[in-house]
Amino acid sequence: MISTGEEVLHGDIVDTNAAWLSRLFFQHGFPLSRRTTVGDQLSDLASEIEHCSLTADIVVVNGGLGPTTDDLTAQAAAIAADSGLEQSDHWVAQMQAKYQAMGREMPAANLKQAMLPEGAVLLDNPVGTACGFAMKLNRAWLYFTPGVPSEFKQMVTDEILPRLKQQFSEVAALDCHRFYTFGLSESGIGQTLAAIKLPEGYQLGYRSSLPFIEVKLFTPRHARQAREVQQQLVACLGEHVVSVDREMVAHVGQQLQSAGLDVMVVEHCSGGWLTNWLSGDPLCRQALRSGQTRMVDTGEQDRTLAAMLAYATEERAQSGASITLISGAWGESGFQVGLVTPTGCWGQVVLTRREYSNQAQRNIVATVILDMLRRYLAGQAVIGQYEFLSCAEQLHLPAEALCGD
Repeated sequence: MISTGEEVLHGDIVDTNAAWLSRLFFQHGFPLSRRTTVGDQLSDLASEIEHCSLTADIVVVNGGLGPTTDDLTAQAAAIAADSGLEQSDHWVAQMQAKYQAMGREMPAANLKQAMLPEGAVLLDNPVGTACGFAMKLNRAWLYFTPGVPSEFKQMVTDEILPRLKQQFSEVAALDCHRFYTFGLSESGIGQTLAAIKLPEGYQLGYRSSLPFIEVKLFTPRHARQAREVQQQLVACLGEHVVSVDREMVAHVGQQLQSAGLDVMVVEHCSGGWLTNWLSGDPLCRQALRSGQTRMVDTGEQDRTLAAMLAYATEERAQSGASITLISGAWGESGFQVGLVTPTGCWGQVVLTRREYSNQAQRNIVATVILDMLRRYLAGQAVIGQYEFLSCAEQLHLPAEALCGD
């Protein structure tokens, strides 16, 4: 894959298209062997296109098909192929129709987007004005795509991937099973899973995204042993697996829906992170009765876990929510988190084993709280064990102990 543009090369924007394509193609049996990024220099881009056409079977070139002067991909492709450019009257008509539908006249600059290398095959773009195109050069088929993510993804899905499957019908596609873990290090997970002998054609991969470690099991498509191996991995990692094949927040949303429970959130040291996180998932958003970011006023002299849980219990009673999630004070002794449910209250003071940025700290606090909720809904011990955190203090009380009943 060749990504183009100074904004990508210099880090002004993150190349999400490359990550998306790599993941999609790998799962369909077309693993990328190389990714490169080239700026808006005509000679550099033409050279890279020619080089890749000599070393790969398939090349996807992303970006540089717009109407402005720095959009040079079509011209670079023509130079690499030692050909000229020709206007696609069909695409001119398509662009004019798009502008007419918007009640606007097409700018003359857009004619540049219909200039394609001679002999190129047009790839439709129903979303925008930049058509894609395909051409054979040396040993490779090259596919040229717009850089706008929505346009790029639709073109890959509708135009490029079907062509590759038809051309290379014997490739072995893969399934990817994902396990999201919390509380273990990448090295710890690797050591834990080292004893498992994977069948031929199976692979493990890891992705660290604070505070989670994602374990990926790649298996042949529809493999019969996949479920058995998946169960082995989950059994080895135990309660540190917070969700399978979906992110933790989506899993908790399913748990809440199945249990018919709703929640309210009161945040101090997590600073609204948990409320925002829950709001991003449809089922969690449906279960979220209220989210508050405030100083938990238990008095300067009474910042105990019992006081925090009592405060959360009062808030739960006033809101009518089934469950209250709370983050309390953060001090030298660690951060306070708590869970108040119809069957009991749990609180803990958690210490981090290293320094984190403020954003990372809030993320960790929110994740510990959500993990407490996940464990409660799964019938597990509410307070877990984490390699990079330690529990300095914990408290478990029956629900009526803090509500005056």
